[in-house]
Amino acid sequence: MTSEKKTDSPKHSDHHDPTGLIRSPTGEVVPHPALDLPISSEQDQRKGIDWVVFGVAAVLAIAFMAWGILATESLSKASGAALAWVMDKTGWFFVLTASAFVVYVIWLAVSKYGAIPLGRDDEKPEFKTVSWIAMMFSAGMGIGLMFYGVSEPITHFVTPPPGTGEAGNPEAIQHAMSTTMFHWTLHPWAVYAVVGLAIGYGAYRKGRVSLISSAFAPLLGKRATDGPAGKVIDMFAIFATLFGSATSLGLGALQIRSGLQIVGNVGEVGNAVIVGIIAALTACFVISAVSGVAKGIQWLSNINMVLALILALFLFVVGPTVFILDLIPTSLGTYIGDLAQMSARTGAEGSETATWLSSWTVFYWAWWISWTPFVGMFIARISRGRTIRQFVAGVLLVPSAVSVLWFCILGGTAIDLQRDGTANIAEAGGLESQLFTTLEQFPLATVASIIVMVLVAIFFVSGADAASIVMGTLSEHGTEQPTRPTVIFWGVATGVVAGLGLIAGGEDALSGLQTITIVAALPFTVIMVGLAVSLQRDLAHDPLIVRSQYAEEAVQQAVITGVTEHGDDFAIAVIEDDHSNGNGGGSAAGAVTTDKT
Repeated sequence: MTSEKKTDSPKHSDHHDPTGLIRSPTGEVVPHPALDLPISSEQDQRKGIDWVVFGVAAVLAIAFMAWGILATESLSKASGAALAWVMDKTGWFFVLTASAFVVYVIWLAVSKYGAIPLGRDDEKPEFKTVSWIAMMFSAGMGIGLMFYGVSEPITHFVTPPPGTGEAGNPEAIQHAMSTTMFHWTLHPWAVYAVVGLAIGYGAYRKGRVSLISSAFAPLLGKRATDGPAGKVIDMFAIFATLFGSATSLGLGALQIRSGLQIVGNVGEVGNAVIVGIIAALTACFVISAVSGVAKGIQWLSNINMVLALILALFLFVVGPTVFILDLIPTSLGTYIGDLAQMSARTGAEGSETATWLSSWTVFYWAWWISWTPFVGMFIARISRGRTIRQFVAGVLLVPSAVSVLWFCILGGTAIDLQRDGTANIAEAGGLESQLFTTLEQFPLATVASIIVMVLVAIFFVSGADAASIVMGTLSEHGTEQPTRPTVIFWGVATGVVAGLGLIAGGEDALSGLQTITIVAALPFTVIMVGLAVSLQRDLAHDPLIVRSQYAEEAVQQAVITGVTEHGDDFAIAVIEDDHSNGNGGGSAAGAVTTDKT
């Protein structure tokens, strides 16, 4: 059996031409669905501020800030009541959707859709792999790793999660680490990947604008996404981004304040110092944001990757090296074994579990979801030219692997100190001070603590940098280079909301941030479910998938005909389908000829 390609002249040029364009029944020329043809970007036709999206979102944000400033106690009570309702009625929804996203993106990567590129068929990635990973990781959760790197493992070790035994049980260490890995590995990055894939595919494969609403075109239709429904979706994306990034800024401010108290020996400080820290960080990331991705985020991310590596290697060498090495496989094994049970844990297990979930798992899922508009849009922007399989592998596996090493080094060191009685890390003030207390037990503690504060500051600047740009993008019809006044407005708003969240939380400032994050993330969780459905509809009609379907059908028909009519002596040729068999659609047909060779 051999194959050959005939070059017969088309018989029906009124239906299609050699450029791959076909004509609809009305005579309109449209691209053939099986071909990857250049598509003009919608962005060329959309410029300037979307005054509906920006105006409404800005007014509501200002109203919220005024509420917090003028009636802080009222805001605190209202947010607490809203949190109670969300946890009581919808906690299961956060748990279910986060796990469903993990399954979905892994399935996409290993399925036939994994070969689809986020761009043209022959397009190359815009950024080198190392810089791509550094920017993605820094924007995705860098500041959280600094805040919770010690505090979460040590908290779960001293106070085990519900259902894992009493404090001090033999398996407390493994369950503490597996719970931490559950919160910081596959689930958050799968959430980011869903939005990143939807935005990246739509913008660089379909030519749509970089808006959350534009990704809904396959589900709602372009008219709906350009109308009120699309504007509401983009406004919810702005609010989720605003509150999610404000939470990160608040955590960073708390940790820097703790570092100043310990390293600078300045004693207890009040809200004025926190507000000052937030103001300084806000000014830094606004300056970074208006400098652009290449100059700002990429430069900061590469610096932070080096500093974080230095800190981790330092603790690995001076800390309990053998214990850390033992902890890595043990923790991974327990994580894999407990994954199904942890993924299904809800408030139905009792009030103790419900309370624990609101402080940990549901808070995390809400936090990650509130970050998805800007992290998803940002990683889509830096992932142009990569296939879905490469995207998922990079977004899901690489940061997860780094998180495992990070928590085993920092958390393992703290647990070892706590277990041996060297230091009482768990009682060392608030969560924000436990990393500094851990570092105090080793040489060069002051230098290491200064590095931590620099890391926290730069991690936040790089993350909030991306958030400000994305909120500007959502406010200006999806432009990748929003104007400076818009970026500055959202940057300042993020700082103010962070300060209000800390003040509204009272003595337990962290609780105020968690409350605002969970409540703000609920509507966007619903949007994300629709986003996944819309993405799947898009992928099912991708040119690569259509070509595969055409090829499979044509080859199967040709082989059956060839074997039936000629036995083993036949060749397959490509000719134009004249529709004489009643088969519409204008696809190429496999013609079978006798092989005379």
